[in-house]
Amino acid sequence: MNMVIRKKHIILASLVVGLGLAVYVNYQFAQADNALTPTAALESDKNYGDAQLVDSNDPALAGVDGEAYFAEAKVTRQRSRDESVETLKNMLADAEIDPDLKAEMVLKATEISQSIETEGKIENLIKAKGFEDCMVYYDTEGVDVVVKTEGLEADQVAQMKDIILKETSIPAENISIVEIN
Repeated sequence: MNMVIRKKHIILASLVVGLGLAVYVNYQFAQADNALTPTAALESDKNYGDAQLVDSNDPALAGVDGEAYFAEAKVTRQRSRDESVETLKNMLADAEIDPDLKAEMVLKATEISQSIETEGKIENLIKAKGFEDCMVYYDTEGVDVVVKTEGLEADQVAQMKDIILKETSIPAENISIVEIN
């Protein structure tokens, strides 16, 4: 019996340990969320399914310059995408990679490119509605929109929500809209 440990085995073991850790952490957080009861959810004044609007007077956003924010956010987003693409390219260039893993990486690269296209399309459609600048962060779990405006009205939020719902399959409760002056 040959007990040679290859790079694939180490990667596979790391992924299994990471998955186990994620399941454990999820279980711990699920136990902490038991304080929310169905009656407490019914007494809330939220309308589930409505887009979430975050007020620009939020203390976390205090002192944030709109132009500086958008410039920095675009650079940060591009840098993280470039790193992801470079990592995928390096892994795909490895000749000893399992064909199944290669196929999975190609799917991930396709997912990244579709995400970039969807974000760009949503951003352009929102800007076409008269907003000066916006950033869209899209993944399979939700959509976050950061928009530069002096005051966001309910009909503008509804327009953005409609654009997002037409372009993605994200449920309305997973849409977040943040206003920056």
